[in-house]
Amino acid sequence: MTTNFAKATFAGGCFWCMVKPFDQWDGVESVISGYTGGHVENPTYEQVKTGTTGHYEAVEITYDPTKITYKQIVDLYWPQIDPTDAGGQFQDRGDQYRTAIFYHDDVQEELAQFSKKVLEESGKFKQTIVTEILPATVFYPAEEYHQDFYKKEKEAYEEDRAKSGRDEFIEEHWNK
Repeated sequence: MTTNFAKATFAGGCFWCMVKPFDQWDGVESVISGYTGGHVENPTYEQVKTGTTGHYEAVEITYDPTKITYKQIVDLYWPQIDPTDAGGQFQDRGDQYRTAIFYHDDVQEELAQFSKKVLEESGKFKQTIVTEILPATVFYPAEEYHQDFYKKEKEAYEEDRAKSGRDEFIEEHWNK
């Protein structure tokens, strides 16, 4: 039996913190850290971290839509970020750490736009929701040492995440 996998791509600040929230769901085949949305072909981490390539740090999720829907994945995305911060995410500052949903087809675009509208109208945030919804472009996987960082470098991941303030923000704004 052949599974027709689909892709979902999100930028939410440091890609290390964006893998684990998606990686543990039934139907998610893989979550790859990488770069997208910029003007440099095959960028390296060293290039992207300068903020001059136009790329976002992002994750590309391959999933089985018969087990988990795109809407469910988008609903998992929003509570991982501060959608009101145009300058990066938490301790990570710069254009490479902006938030965005990159849609792969018209249905994804419609669902992403609708979810953003629902969030805007919810009143959860007083500030404007600045997360962009953009067409997916070439996705470049990051270097191997960035892949599954939360598993391979557990202590470094937990220390970085603790310093970031992400979990406190999530608790304060999303878990109420």
